[in-house]
Amino acid sequence: MLTTQTRAAGTSALIRGATMADLSAVERLLGENQLPVDGVREALGAFLVAESGGTLVGVAGLEVCREHALLRSVAVVPAWRSKGLGRQLVTRIIASAESRGIQALYLLTTTAERYFPSFGFECITRDEVPADVQTTGEFQGACPASATVMRRPLSSTSRSTR
Repeated sequence: MLTTQTRAAGTSALIRGATMADLSAVERLLGENQLPVDGVREALGAFLVAESGGTLVGVAGLEVCREHALLRSVAVVPAWRSKGLGRQLVTRIIASAESRGIQALYLLTTTAERYFPSFGFECITRDEVPADVQTTGEFQGACPASATVMRRPLSSTSRSTR
């Protein structure tokens, strides 16, 4: 996955693939934002992080489930919010899912149901979620049953081995 530099308000952040060295900082940022950490270690290879000055300032995760994937764990530190960093992370995660040949991306949210439609996500029922995604930790209890479920079909042009 390519790294990119992004600039916001005179500062810059590097967006890159997460490594095991990032795990504790990722889990800390997720915890500070009341997001689940269950399964993060196992899925970390498909996560992106943003860092500035050696400090993690954002994260977005992808949990691949055969032909589908779960967009999870999008968080940005308060000082970097409303500067486009979250949007860049989500856009890059969607592109990553498409390049992996994922058919559709799903998510659960309790706070951002108005944010994700701008990326092409639409609300669906839990019954419409494929079984491979329903077996993830987030669907099995890490997220409350009251969470909004959303889906974004992907226009995957390449089918790679997952």
